[in-house]
Amino acid sequence: MAVGELIAFAIGALRGHRLRTGLSVAGVAVGISAVVALTALGEGARQYVVQEFSALGTNLLIVLPGKVETTGMMPFGGVVNDLTIEDFKAVTTRIPLVRRAAPLASGEETLRYGGKSRAVPVFGTTEELVEVRRLRVAAGQFLPPGDPDRGGAEIVLGVTVAREIFESESPLGKVVRLGEWRFRVVGVLEPRGRSLGFDFDDLVFVPVRTSMRIFNRSSLFRILVDLHPGEDLELGKQAILDLLAERHRAEDVTVITQDAVVDTLDSILGVLTLALAAIASVSLTVAGVGIMNVMLVAVSERKHEIGLLKALGASTSQIIAVFIAEAAVLSTFGGLVGLAIGELAISIFVGVYPTFPAATPIWAVVASLVVSLVVGLFFGVVPARRAAHLDPVTALAGR
Repeated sequence: MAVGELIAFAIGALRGHRLRTGLSVAGVAVGISAVVALTALGEGARQYVVQEFSALGTNLLIVLPGKVETTGMMPFGGVVNDLTIEDFKAVTTRIPLVRRAAPLASGEETLRYGGKSRAVPVFGTTEELVEVRRLRVAAGQFLPPGDPDRGGAEIVLGVTVAREIFESESPLGKVVRLGEWRFRVVGVLEPRGRSLGFDFDDLVFVPVRTSMRIFNRSSLFRILVDLHPGEDLELGKQAILDLLAERHRAEDVTVITQDAVVDTLDSILGVLTLALAAIASVSLTVAGVGIMNVMLVAVSERKHEIGLLKALGASTSQIIAVFIAEAAVLSTFGGLVGLAIGELAISIFVGVYPTFPAATPIWAVVASLVVSLVVGLFFGVVPARRAAHLDPVTALAGR
């Protein structure tokens, strides 16, 4: 029997039992759609994180207080020193590789204007943050240049904060209260959205020293360092570590590079994507068992047909091929239906969250179809062998 005739025969047999066929197809489709959807979400999360870090530029170093990588030795005296504005100044003036840097101090306070108020995250920083984080100012200007120790009463608003507090009124030049402190609005940022866990549209920015006074802190949250184009990130990282170790008399800071973070998160999220696909594939096993049960029932119901085929001279291998073909058609059709459902679900998700780059990778599409076919072939073997070994006389008698 030719392959085309075999497939046509299998399709005809399956069409004769539409409900049973439909349930088997649905079982496979659910498994494949779960694999496709979860793989697309995992891949989208990986791409989203990589894009977020890539948007920062290629020469970024992030200095954090505390030693994240353990070396087996306690810092000198067992004390972890704070990152200070003096550390920030030393990094910008004593390391030639550094193009610019921006200190960050953070907190949360209530912003008030007129009869309106709302809690806002506050970043204390300097004018260099605009270039380091690739920010754009929609109206006015960012924080004025000058000595970071000077402080000041200027404030820059994220676009969401400006819209909610001032509505259609221009906030430039207006005096607002941040807690008990008075500030003059000097600028509003362009929409930026969420980046690395912060919604820049929902932030406000004040001079770094003023922020430290508001929150009664002496330490910085981070120092963002931008190296000159083409400079080696590892050399810059080591230079910062050496300088701060000299200043603190201890190795008590961590410097991470953008590339290191991207590579680490890329690998972690890649493994997560595979794990999600593996978890979803468990449902394919359930679908395979369902196919096997359906085919076993089919063998019992079609004994006369099997007996007739064997009486007409069909060989054992041909009987096996017929039933395996039916299982393969079931699983393949279920895989195609599941793929379509999964892609539709992802399209709807992207329509609701357009900034999330969810897309099913080609390897997942191919793997899903291959796995669905293999599931059908694997779980179709037992029913096929059972059918092939029926005695033709007994089968014709319906026993």
